[in-house]
Amino acid sequence: MSNQTYTRRIVTLGALSALGVTAACGNGVGGRGSAMIDARVDATLAEMYRSYPNTRQLAEKANGMLVMPLVTEAGLGFGGAYGRGALRVNDVTVDYYSVTKASGGLQIGAQQYAHVLFFMTEPALREFRRSPGWAAGAGLEYVISDRGDSVSADTTTVMAPVLAAVFGRAGLRIGATLEGTKYSRIIP
Repeated sequence: MSNQTYTRRIVTLGALSALGVTAACGNGVGGRGSAMIDARVDATLAEMYRSYPNTRQLAEKANGMLVMPLVTEAGLGFGGAYGRGALRVNDVTVDYYSVTKASGGLQIGAQQYAHVLFFMTEPALREFRRSPGWAAGAGLEYVISDRGDSVSADTTTVMAPVLAAVFGRAGLRIGATLEGTKYSRIIP
């Protein structure tokens, strides 16, 4: 009788371990997530170039662009944001990233927006790709103002290592900044 119990334990443990291995197969590799992100990135870039023609010149000069087609941000006292996008180098997607942000303070509302980070120098792009979780800082230069006007790309703006364009805002929350935002590589 003890042999049957021993065998049942082995079968049960084997089934549980097989379930764990099967669950790990849902990690997104080979899924359609990347195709969906790429399609959204293409649509976002087309809209940005149409609405803000000056950004096309920045894209041509940039060593790479991180495109976040849809970031959803909400807050009621405490807030957060999340979105997914792609890093493009020479118009080719090389990696996928998620963006997260947490905030606290006097805030209420929700909004959605798109943003693009232009990596103007090779060291800035290299630092971004090598970091396990890159955080946007206060030194980020914006090329589209809060009013939605496209800012001209003068020599002082183009000298900045990373430029940001935030556009396509919809919702009932004031302001959209990228300070304190963290970007992490993902497998969609």
